[in-house]
Amino acid sequence: MSSEERFRRLYAVNFEALLAFASRRVEQPEDAADVVAETFLVAWRRNGDLPADDEVRLWLYGVARRVLANHYRGGTRRDRLGERLRQRLAVVASADPGHDVPQRLVVREALKLLSETDREILMLTAWEGLEPREVAAVIGASPVVVRTRLSRARKRMRDLVGHDQETPGHVLDVLTVPVPKEG
Repeated sequence: MSSEERFRRLYAVNFEALLAFASRRVEQPEDAADVVAETFLVAWRRNGDLPADDEVRLWLYGVARRVLANHYRGGTRRDRLGERLRQRLAVVASADPGHDVPQRLVVREALKLLSETDREILMLTAWEGLEPREVAAVIGASPVVVRTRLSRARKRMRDLVGHDQETPGHVLDVLTVPVPKEG
């Protein structure tokens, strides 16, 4: 019997038992399917090293246990990372000066009317605080091109939101944040 035929038989004989094994140890059925798939992937990769037929099921259970251990560790890491991210987002959201600008919707609508490149250059400069040379590295352009595009994008944005700086909550100051000095 070829190694492929042996693997097919191994899969057919052990799939349901391994799925039941994994299902009893995870919360979501999708996770059990992932564990079984990973277990058989290991078996496929190690097809030449598989034990004799009477020991192969036990070997598969051992592989499945290690896959489950990795699954649990990964889940714990994801949960911790998710919690840190939620905490960080809460801080960032509460500290976002955009929430205090009464006309933020006007700014967002105006941004939508700009080209994608102009919008990205403005946002990277004003909101992320990047210098033109840093923006150039992010978007893959030269700093000279970025400075020119930034100047033009600011003008287009001023044209879209207006020039009346006497209006309370005017958003022009948000758009004309001084560009940090380079170097």
